[in-house]
Amino acid sequence: MHGVHVVGGSNPLAPTNTSNHEKRMFMSTENSSSPSRTPVNYFGLNIPFLDHLGVVPEFAEGGKSRISVQLKPEYENSFQVAHGGLIMTLLDFAMAAAARSSMNHASGAITVDMTISFLRPSVGKIVVEGTTLKSGKTINYCEAVVLNDAGEVTAKSSGTFILRR
Repeated sequence: MHGVHVVGGSNPLAPTNTSNHEKRMFMSTENSSSPSRTPVNYFGLNIPFLDHLGVVPEFAEGGKSRISVQLKPEYENSFQVAHGGLIMTLLDFAMAAAARSSMNHASGAITVDMTISFLRPSVGKIVVEGTTLKSGKTINYCEAVVLNDAGEVTAKSSGTFILRR
């Protein structure tokens, strides 16, 4: 392990011996792709990762977007709140969807940069709203907020996006 040597005791970071059955049970989710299920349409795009997470695309039009997801235990961090990576993914997609909708762009958007501020824990149903601040020929400036059930902002982000050609 790259020069790490644990002497005595147990290493909580070391892999455990898990049976193949346990691995399959852990890896299966109700949203996993199967031939009998049609993938979710994310405003004209097939995005397997968002489909796997169970993200619900609510709308994307006129430079605004809204998506949501119900927090599940497997999406939580060690504090039993939404993992920062989940929140970042949702903010990124909401901003990209807003950018695409401002130009009625059929292809995806590429994130150039993104800044996130985590303001309070996100739990329960997570709603993310994206907005295009400025659309240009090449660059789009966007922002997004994460809202909890009480309508409080739990995280916010700004980002720069290029629409894929």
